[in-house]
Amino acid sequence: MTTSSSGRSVWSWIPTLYFAQGLPYVIVMTLSVILYKDLGISNTDITFYTSWLYLPFVIKPLWAPLVDMTGKKRGWIVAMELVIGALFAAVALTIPVSDFFRWSLAMFWLLAFAAATHDISVDGFYMLALEKHQQAAYVGFRSLFYRCAMLTGQGGLVWLAGHSASLSGSVEKGWMLVFGLLAAGFLMMALWHQFGLPKPVSDQPQRHGEHWWQSFAAVFALYLRKPQFGLAVAFMLLYRFGEAQLVKVAPLFLKDSIANGGLALSTEQVGLIYGMAGMAALTTGGIAGGAAISRWGLKACLWPMAIAINLPHLVYVYLAWMQPQHAGIIGISVAIEQFGYGFGFAAYLLYLMMFSDGEHKTAHYAICTGFMALSMMIPGLFSGWLQTQLGYTGFFLWICIAALATFIVCAMIRIDPQFGKKETPQNPA
Repeated sequence: MTTSSSGRSVWSWIPTLYFAQGLPYVIVMTLSVILYKDLGISNTDITFYTSWLYLPFVIKPLWAPLVDMTGKKRGWIVAMELVIGALFAAVALTIPVSDFFRWSLAMFWLLAFAAATHDISVDGFYMLALEKHQQAAYVGFRSLFYRCAMLTGQGGLVWLAGHSASLSGSVEKGWMLVFGLLAAGFLMMALWHQFGLPKPVSDQPQRHGEHWWQSFAAVFALYLRKPQFGLAVAFMLLYRFGEAQLVKVAPLFLKDSIANGGLALSTEQVGLIYGMAGMAALTTGGIAGGAAISRWGLKACLWPMAIAINLPHLVYVYLAWMQPQHAGIIGISVAIEQFGYGFGFAAYLLYLMMFSDGEHKTAHYAICTGFMALSMMIPGLFSGWLQTQLGYTGFFLWICIAALATFIVCAMIRIDPQFGKKETPQNPA
């Protein structure tokens, strides 16, 4: 069945809806880092200020009830896409001004809040517009189009910025073109969704009652009383401790000059190598990780995945030490690290699902995603400063040492041996 509960084909709106969900996130979290490096901002400032942009995703569960109460999910989606389009245009206009860093950062801050609100609306709408069996059937496709957005944002658009800059001779014009196209694209997306999204009868403002904050507090209190709560939070915050620092610095390293210890790649090369090849490897690793857990279960896969998410960090030690100039060597190295991250991250996601299981599963998983965003935000705040103190080689060696945090939390948590393992049908006696 390819039609939603309201009769519209799901293929007319799922691809665009989840592409629109993923694109603002990758622009705010990844493309902004490369933009600021291109425009001469220091590594310390880039990582510190762009890491704060995770905050709206950390606290997103707090205002999700307000989105439920104050309008239809469909209306929120269209409104946020209009806001996001306008903010992309505003970023383009701030690039040539003298105080561009402050003004563009303010726009990115607003973009992060708009993107987080859009996330809430999209995921809620998906559950309203589709029957339960359809929700399960299309979850893989929504993930696919979200990944396509990531590939476009940190791959295609970064390449376009570099290519247009080389043609025009102006870095600023290259990035202005990219954000101008993003603005136009999101305004068109809003128009398409205004007329193309289904209108499920159940998409109505939800009445949580006068004491909805008390209900939220009760749900959160149950979350705090879950078994192994403290260890679970430690796992959520520290499993990616090394990767959370690396992810902010890696594109800066690729672009930095040879004299500064970097690889001196052009913006076009960063888009192709880190954005496209890296994202393809990350996606492939995630698929392989999911398949492995489905076969052997989370408990059996945890340690191999913890190693997989950390051991490939050694490729960055090699790159910083040798500073190879061959794009193929750099591309393979980046792909190896990203594949390991994707493979190892599957264990993290499954653990969040396991910990959230039980009463108020959806709300508890939303709280877990807040901790997931926090696990990226906190290490990112100091990663650029640490790199400037240690140099790139020293920083990447520190990232390898930071794997100890991952191994410690993996050793302390308890996991059901059967969780995540695909059930095999029993032959009748």
